[in-house]
Amino acid sequence: MRENKAKRKLQNGEVVTVVSGHQNTDMIDFMGSLGLDGVWFEGEHGPLSWQEIGDMSRACDLWGMTSVTRVNSHDPGQIMRNFDRGSQGVVVPHVSTRDAAERVVQAAKYAPIGQRGMYGGRQSYGAPDYFQKANDETLVIILIEEQQALANLADILTVDHIDVFFVAPSDLAQTMGHIGNHTHPDVQAAIDNALAQIVAAGRTPGTLVTDSNVEKYIAAGARFFLTPWTNWVAQGAKAYQEKVAAAMS
Repeated sequence: MRENKAKRKLQNGEVVTVVSGHQNTDMIDFMGSLGLDGVWFEGEHGPLSWQEIGDMSRACDLWGMTSVTRVNSHDPGQIMRNFDRGSQGVVVPHVSTRDAAERVVQAAKYAPIGQRGMYGGRQSYGAPDYFQKANDETLVIILIEEQQALANLADILTVDHIDVFFVAPSDLAQTMGHIGNHTHPDVQAAIDNALAQIVAAGRTPGTLVTDSNVEKYIAAGARFFLTPWTNWVAQGAKAYQEKVAAAMS
């Protein structure tokens, strides 16, 4: 059975680097050559299909990267089918209560931990002990992205078998009345406080980072980092055009 690289690194207290952005199998093959830990498939806001999860997770497997899919709801069927299609991780949005967090675990894990439906899918091929080992290799991430989640964070953090408590800046800003402005001091303070609370509880925090703030969040104890690769392209394109313009002036 394939090892989940991102999960092992988190268990060892290491930083995990995952990229999001426009994706297909060719792009994932290119990203694999760069030494990144995982790829985030966008199934909440993007056009991701069940067929694509199978194909793109295969591409991740070739490079030893962890495939992580953000589903669009708490529906157990979405969570189970994501794993059955070959993704090694699931990201569940808007988990704002302990009950919701417990339902995620129930859908993501086989018995005796949860009630995931008994079907292995692609990752089970050639693994006769798949059902005994699958729970150890599935990565479960929940998004803390509402004021309600912050209010209930202490209770949410008591739920076992969640690997990453990911503090999501943009939706959090929206629920705090600062839509489109996640850099607002109140939002940043809320993020910092949430990360500190997660670390103090002995759990693993994650968040969205850029080249300019990754050091800050490492120091804060975050260990799961999501970065859109499209930012790197935009930065490179801007720098290139500035050089062209300067050379022509």
